[in-house]
Amino acid sequence: MTETKIILCGACGRMGVNIAEFVKDDPAAKIVAGVDVSATYAGCTFPVYSSIADVKESADVIIDFSHHSVLAGILDYATANHVPAVIATTGHNDGEMELMYNAAKTVPVFFSRNMSVGITLLIELAKKSAAALGSKFDIEIVEEHHNKKLDAPSGTALMIADAINDSQNGRFSYTFDRHSERRERDSDEIGIHSVRGGSIVGEHEVIFAGNSEIVRLSHSAGSRMVFAEGAVRAAKFLPGKAPALYSMTDIVKDVM
Repeated sequence: MTETKIILCGACGRMGVNIAEFVKDDPAAKIVAGVDVSATYAGCTFPVYSSIADVKESADVIIDFSHHSVLAGILDYATANHVPAVIATTGHNDGEMELMYNAAKTVPVFFSRNMSVGITLLIELAKKSAAALGSKFDIEIVEEHHNKKLDAPSGTALMIADAINDSQNGRFSYTFDRHSERRERDSDEIGIHSVRGGSIVGEHEVIFAGNSEIVRLSHSAGSRMVFAEGAVRAAKFLPGKAPALYSMTDIVKDVM
């Protein structure tokens, strides 16, 4: 069995710790080095560097669960060393997205705002529902996360909205909450709403509201291990692929 060697960025964060724990029980993957500005967590079995530029170990792939602000350095390392990169952070601006597109011309880059296969299936169902139900159904997206999450709405909520919008030729605009507006709802909009509280791992619901019926599609993450498993799955998928920008949809297609 081939072992996939991983450099883990954000190794000491919540998701980094979950990925390290997941990989301990996976004989087909090994974390050879971590990158984090913080101290190592208890039980860490690999060296952790403050910068990816300092990493001495060779690897087959990078998993980045750190912060979007350090994306440039990670992609510089990936392209200079011809190492594929799985980018699992969120909150990227247009300039950072452009960095990903450019890096993907040189090395395989995997980017998803959510590493759950279940969310990918939810998105496909949402696209089909939007096509089948048409303009007579209003679309609202509600996302719920823990009280430590910094960005709102979640990257996953935007990913769902973008997928629906793209499948409908971009006819929708996005409305975030509604407290500042007094008007009737436009049929060509998607409402996106955020809830923050406690230790909610991740809840996403897509509501299709018609005049006489409501269709609801939902996904619930019971543990961060869902995202850890998806990230490691992406890490195993990427080595050997041609330079391009890949997503979780490619993994789903690859096994179907």
